[in-house]
Amino acid sequence: MTTKQNVQIIDSLYNAFSTGDMPTVLGLMDPKIAWNEAEGNSLADGNPYIGPDAILEGVFARLGANHEHFGLKDAKVHGMSDNMVLATLRYDAKVKATGKSYNAQAAHLWTLNDGGKIMAFQQFVDTKKLADSEK
Repeated sequence: MTTKQNVQIIDSLYNAFSTGDMPTVLGLMDPKIAWNEAEGNSLADGNPYIGPDAILEGVFARLGANHEHFGLKDAKVHGMSDNMVLATLRYDAKVKATGKSYNAQAAHLWTLNDGGKIMAFQQFVDTKKLADSEK
C-alpha cells in the first residue's frame, strides 16, 4: 500500500468511528490486530487486545458504558514510512460516574499490512486528564 492509501484507510476509520459505524471500524482491522492503550490509562488493563472482538468489548464497549459522550476532535492524519500512520487529535468526553468532562491531547500510531488492514495500534494520551475525570 502507498502512504496515501494508508492515510485514506485511517481517515475512513475516524469517519466511521465518528458516526458510530463500528462494523466499518472493525472491518478495517486484521483479525490478529494488537491494540495497546496508553500506559496509565484505565483501559490498558487488557493490553494488548488481540483481534477486533477483544477491542470492541475491552475498549469501545467500555468507553460507551463509562461516558455520557466520547468524541474525537481535530484529528490530523500523517503518513509515515513502513506502512505506519500517525494521527494527532483530542478526546472530548464526559464521564458518567463523576459528571466530569475532559478534553485531552492524544496521538495514535497505526501500523498497516501490505493489504491495507490495520495490524497494530498504540495510543498516547494525557492519562492524568483521563484519571482526574474518573475521580
